[in-house]
Amino acid sequence: MRKKNKKPLRRKIVLRLPDLDHAKNSVLNSLSSPNSRRNYRFAMEQFITWYCSEPRLALSRAVVLRFRLHLESLGLAAGTINQRLAAVRRLAYEAADSGLLSPELAAGIRRVKGVKQLGCRVGNWLNRDQARLLLEKSDGKSLRCTRDVAMISILLGCGLRRAELASLRKEELQIRHGHWAIVDLVGKGGHVRTVPVPIWVKSAVDRWMAAAGVTDGRVFRAVSRHGTAWGKGLSENVVWYVVRNCAQRMQLDHLAPHDLRRTCAKLCHVNGGELEQIQFLLGHASVLTTERYLGCKQNLEEPVNDRFGCLFSRNVDLR
Repeated sequence: MRKKNKKPLRRKIVLRLPDLDHAKNSVLNSLSSPNSRRNYRFAMEQFITWYCSEPRLALSRAVVLRFRLHLESLGLAAGTINQRLAAVRRLAYEAADSGLLSPELAAGIRRVKGVKQLGCRVGNWLNRDQARLLLEKSDGKSLRCTRDVAMISILLGCGLRRAELASLRKEELQIRHGHWAIVDLVGKGGHVRTVPVPIWVKSAVDRWMAAAGVTDGRVFRAVSRHGTAWGKGLSENVVWYVVRNCAQRMQLDHLAPHDLRRTCAKLCHVNGGELEQIQFLLGHASVLTTERYLGCKQNLEEPVNDRFGCLFSRNVDLR
């Protein structure tokens, strides 16, 4: 008896919510970084919500282009849009690998280009006097102030990310070649580096650990409203609030922990630090990233258009 011919395998064109959830979980399981998982989860859930609002849409290049127009209509930055489009491309690849989507459609989605970023966004830096004033405004007699000074000292003196600061452990502070350093610090992307610690930074950290009774584990802990240290660590959001509150005392707006990392790089460069050594200090995989942190492209402290003087004879108050 002749066997019946099997029907050819036809992959789906319209993916339903269970299929999208399966592909989303596959993407998240392939990511090792918690921050990447959080960002990709948010981007994919945003796309799935938008995609399921039109049940008859077929997942294709045209749909992803429509989603890109939707993101642009929200007024998002180019980098944010490109990051969310990258998550959608990854979602399509996982759907194709699972047999839910044809490779041709996945390849078409891959050809969706991101948004071009015109120009260069200017970061936020502090000069030496502003950095010193920030530490002075953070200082005080309370245990919370002692902790805040130590945290800002590490951000300014060592250029750590706020995630690295929150997870810093006492065992990582060691002496190498006669100098204090944070040894084998695991940073972004799993990159391992050793960060030198200046003496004034180590003194601020020692004052905090002595006052809070920290003998092992994470260096920085939460401080209760009664002025006592508790818990085994603190979150990254606490670092952000500490920098914001200290900046408000200086009447500075929009100052983030990453701006203090840029400030550390800038002060190192101004005082003769080599670009390669600054790259090692910050843990950048590319020296081009370090150059962006230094703001070498444009000098806003001494702009070139200030050199020809005032063209208007009358004194005008431009405040």
